[in-house]
Amino acid sequence: MSSSEADEACANCGKAAVDNVKLKKCACNLVKYCSVGCQKNHRKQHKKACKKRLAEIRDDRLLRQPEDTHFGECPICCLPLPVDADKWKIASCCSQRICDGCAIANQLREAEQGLELRCAYCREPLPKSDEEAAKSVMKRVKANDPIALYKMGYNCCLKGDYDSAFQYFTKAVELGDIDAHYQLSSMYHNGIGVEEDNKKRVYHLEEAAIGGHPIARHDLGCVENENRRVDRAMKHWLIAAKLGDDVSLQALSLSFAQGFMRKEEYEAALRGHQAAVDATKSEQRDAAEEFFKQLNQR
Repeated sequence: MSSSEADEACANCGKAAVDNVKLKKCACNLVKYCSVGCQKNHRKQHKKACKKRLAEIRDDRLLRQPEDTHFGECPICCLPLPVDADKWKIASCCSQRICDGCAIANQLREAEQGLELRCAYCREPLPKSDEEAAKSVMKRVKANDPIALYKMGYNCCLKGDYDSAFQYFTKAVELGDIDAHYQLSSMYHNGIGVEEDNKKRVYHLEEAAIGGHPIARHDLGCVENENRRVDRAMKHWLIAAKLGDDVSLQALSLSFAQGFMRKEEYEAALRGHQAAVDATKSEQRDAAEEFFKQLNQR
């Protein structure tokens, strides 16, 4: 039997793929089976190769450079959101991450025209109190909005209600929220609301990093550095730096000074970091930053 024919046959019983026999790939993509029974019977023989290949697949995903952070783009100006979360806000009405540049420009325009202040994205009236904002978030929670669930979990953490926070974060993770993965990693790391569990901590850090979370990526680099796997640590920091993370760039700078990194690699990190930061800039965002600066000086 040729290799191509073997690929189209059940790895356990050898039954070939024909019109009335459908083969299903194992998660490792190395073999196929005609039934769940055959997969179970072949498990002992295939287990070692399967686990090795799955680890290789995960490692490939883990060390791949994301195109951008998990924050994505501002839905109005379509520019990447900065890594600094103080420069954008999550709208309680629609759970959109809106950059300060667009939000402030919208509010100034509405104030000048004597209009009611509304969300720059969905045009709902802005909440006039924390209570109104909380009601808006809860409405989104009931609609299973992952970002709203994350916000509720975060608010519960601030109040010391860690059991509820864990539940909200877990639900948000099930719906694909990357920030919730990072919060769960922190809870498992510090033993807050759950028992300390380093294996679960690292799992959630990895999931967040794969999703484009630069701080999670930096923390993974620190974990690898503590485990004396410097090469992997620098790979994580390089990915985070190219997403615009300043702390990871500082870690690479120290690695370069200590001789763990070649000059051309460090220069590439500097260029990648600067490109990521420049991509988030605009005149409107600069104006918003100046607006807040003057506001704080009053």
